[in-house]
Amino acid sequence: MPKGGSLGEFEHLVLLAVLRLREQAYGMRVRREIAARTGRDVTIGAVYSTLERLETKGLVSATMSDATPERGGRAKRSFQLTGAGVESVNRTRHDLASMLDGLVFPVRRPSR
Repeated sequence: MPKGGSLGEFEHLVLLAVLRLREQAYGMRVRREIAARTGRDVTIGAVYSTLERLETKGLVSATMSDATPERGGRAKRSFQLTGAGVESVNRTRHDLASMLDGLVFPVRRPSR
C-alpha cells in the first residue's frame, strides 16, 4: 500500500472478518462476525461502504452468486482478500506486534 494508505481500525476488522468467513464473506455475515467478536453494533451501511473502499484500494475483490428464490431472485455479493489484502493484514499485524513489544499490560494511567 502506498504511503498514507495504512488501514484504519474498522477496515482492519472488516478484512479480518472476510478472511475468517472465507467463501461466506458477504455483507451481513461480515457485520455479524464483527459484532460477535468485538461486541460492536455496526450498521450494514458501514460494512458495505468499507468493503467498497477496500475493493477500490485493491484489498478485496467481489463475486456475485447466482440469484436464488430464498433471496427473492437476488444474487449475493461475496468478498475475498486479494494478494494485496493478505499483505496488508500481515503488515498491520506485524506493525501492531512491534508496537506492543515490551509494553506491560494492563496499562495503567500515568501518575501526575
